[in-house]
Amino acid sequence: MYLATIILLIVLITETILILGYSYVTQQAYRWYIKATNDKRIIKQQKLKRDLLTLKSDLSQTSSQDEFAKWAKMRRKLDKGMADLEKLNSDIAFAKAAFELRAKSVLWFFVHGTRTIIAFWYTRRAAFYLPKSWFGPAEWFLWMPMAPKGAVSVAIWVSACRQVIKQTVNIARDFILPEKKVEATT
Repeated sequence: MYLATIILLIVLITETILILGYSYVTQQAYRWYIKATNDKRIIKQQKLKRDLLTLKSDLSQTSSQDEFAKWAKMRRKLDKGMADLEKLNSDIAFAKAAFELRAKSVLWFFVHGTRTIIAFWYTRRAAFYLPKSWFGPAEWFLWMPMAPKGAVSVAIWVSACRQVIKQTVNIARDFILPEKKVEATT
């Protein structure tokens, strides 16, 4: 039963990733990564945004006709800051895209690779044994492809776990988000 429980947990995790979607999971991972690493670019971006907002506020309070020299100096500083912010934003966006590409690759391998590895590694092992004659002549199907007779193979157990999780999610969605039926008025 230990192997069956481990497989159930792995399938639960992989199906959760598939249900949530790679994009959502990678976005959350990126947020955690940024918080954990305290990226200097993000800190610099936030500081630059604050400085530019205060500069814009000061610029709007300065008269361009009465204090032209001061206004022009502030305007040049604002334009330079905006250019720096745009460059910083593009650098951060590039780093985020690279992170998400790597994270999606790792997730894809985790989701699809673990199932394949488990199926090949435990091909001849039983996930668990069934009591004799529970399923009668259909019992041979459960031990396919190569598990011992009278057992449930790992491949069948993985498939069964996936289907149960998918159907449970579908039923939960139907109860939580029921479809609105539109009545035809004729």
